[in-house]
Amino acid sequence: MSILIPLSRDGGPLFRQVYSGLREAILGGRFGADERLPSTRDLAEQLGISRTVVLLAYDQLLAEGFVIGRAGSGTYVAAQLGTKRTPTQEISAAVRLSRFGSRATTAWSGMNFPRRREHSLLYDFAYGRSDLESFPFEMWRRILLRCARKGPVSGLDYGDASGNAALREAICVHLRRSRAVVCDPSQVMVVNGSQQALDLVARVLIERGNRVAIENPGYQGTREVLRASGAHLLPIAVDRDGIDPLKLPSSARLAFVTPSHQFPTGAILPLARRIALLDWAKRRNAIIVEDDYDGEFRYDGHPLESLQGLDRQGRVIYVGTFSRTVFPSLRIGYLIVPQILVSSFSAAKWLSDRHTATLEQQALAEFIGNGIYERHLRRVRRRNATRRRVLLESIAQHLGSRVAVTGAGAGAHVVLWLKRGVREETVITHAAERGVGIYGVSRYFLGRSARPGVLLGYARMREAEIREGIRRLGEIL
Repeated sequence: MSILIPLSRDGGPLFRQVYSGLREAILGGRFGADERLPSTRDLAEQLGISRTVVLLAYDQLLAEGFVIGRAGSGTYVAAQLGTKRTPTQEISAAVRLSRFGSRATTAWSGMNFPRRREHSLLYDFAYGRSDLESFPFEMWRRILLRCARKGPVSGLDYGDASGNAALREAICVHLRRSRAVVCDPSQVMVVNGSQQALDLVARVLIERGNRVAIENPGYQGTREVLRASGAHLLPIAVDRDGIDPLKLPSSARLAFVTPSHQFPTGAILPLARRIALLDWAKRRNAIIVEDDYDGEFRYDGHPLESLQGLDRQGRVIYVGTFSRTVFPSLRIGYLIVPQILVSSFSAAKWLSDRHTATLEQQALAEFIGNGIYERHLRRVRRRNATRRRVLLESIAQHLGSRVAVTGAGAGAHVVLWLKRGVREETVITHAAERGVGIYGVSRYFLGRSARPGVLLGYARMREAEIREGIRRLGEIL
């Protein structure tokens, strides 16, 4: 236990200064009733003074009843003192926030969904979560422990801002095979999740007032990062095939898209639109940021090639994360940037937080390189495909034509679009009363054109839970 007691040559006898410092700490609530004080030896060492001086200060506290001594145990605050810790009243300074700070504060109430519910529900269709039940945690622990034991001491020093070399190579190999991404390890930037990737894009490429096209509805994390950066947002309506390149304005400098499984509608951007989108970027000298949200999970037909894989001019920045395929607390994501931007993004990452945690990067590199990650993905795809089938069958049986469904072709959530006139919040409230957790889609729209609907995630649900949850939802609707 450490305690700060300022000492000075002009402050009188040292033991009185130590006594006064401890007395003030007790009366101010820094030490509670029956709380043990530091030993006289420890306190003397902390303050750099003689132990005799500290003994004199403790004797004075004992004589005045502030503390009591317990043989063989130490010195404790008297029971009648410090029963309640009463922090001193702080006077709040009038701090002026930056534009970014003001915008971030304003945006906070609309971010971080879905939040954890105060009371858990029996049938919670939470979305945006990984399948923790099927993850090989025992294997992961062994790899993590092995990396910690065998890693050289030098590996505990600061790392490369761009990320661990072995992990960048593993990501590169995996993406070439699974997502047809064209890259080499020098273009891979390891970051703390996709949210930091989006933040770095905004820092490196966007100036205040730049016009940026976004999907509407779209991911609030992207929208608020751009707002905080001062960008002028241009919302582009999403239809059943995703964003329409023909509606993209010529004035936009960047476009942020989720083509593999549009968030939140789940639309999959067809090949013709992907090519048209790249053509738009070429004609307008624009950059496309491809957030490959849930790109690893496709159920109908063959997975479409990533936009980055189709790009031949270095106009696509590819964003990916392991939060949805491994587990969210790992906080490892990645950017694939064109060669011309590598040094700029490396510098921005270094300025942001130097580098992502190295031990976890080493473990993840081995996890991917040994083929464990790919086997895990195949297992999750099979489980999700079964859950998806049960979900769609249950919707058809219990909801029928009362809702329209989108997003079933990929990912791990669907959207149920409600009939006009049905209040989204009313349905959510009644569902919660019946133990069913569903989540509104309207918060993801920019403007007043929100269409009522609810998101149903199924990555962490059992088949019986899905059937019963949808049955109850059918009764509510």
